[in-house]
Amino acid sequence: MVSRALNKNQITKLLPHREPMLLIDELINIVPLKSATGVVNVKKTSFFVQGHFPGQPIMPGVLIVEAFGQAAAALTAYSLNSEEVEDKLVYLMSVDKARFRKPIMPDCKLFLEIEAIRSRGRVWRYKGIARVNGTKMADAEWVATIVDKN
Repeated sequence: MVSRALNKNQITKLLPHREPMLLIDELINIVPLKSATGVVNVKKTSFFVQGHFPGQPIMPGVLIVEAFGQAAAALTAYSLNSEEVEDKLVYLMSVDKARFRKPIMPDCKLFLEIEAIRSRGRVWRYKGIARVNGTKMADAEWVATIVDKN
């Protein structure tokens, strides 16, 4: 099977997020409707570093969850027929079983392994594991829905 990948420019065509809130730099290992890996370059210049926490910066847990959601939304938008996602947004509905095991510090590459567990109409359930250098840093399950933009 051919590994599919999207760069940040391609991701911006799938998601409404823009800097500084577009967290995903790449989407790799895409298996449409099933799984993908989001890549976040956590840098010393990332917008959250200056204030969270000065002298000991870490990526906030809420942004890890947001990055999970963005990776899942990009996977879903990439996988579906363009008419199904045109003029649509993906909204987070719930987050379950979120665990933050180790702090994620700059400068690193954060890999978000996303799996679509199931879908019912416009509602999707996902799970994900966040890793740095192969070490599990966080994991969660969440539900999102596709809604009309207007």
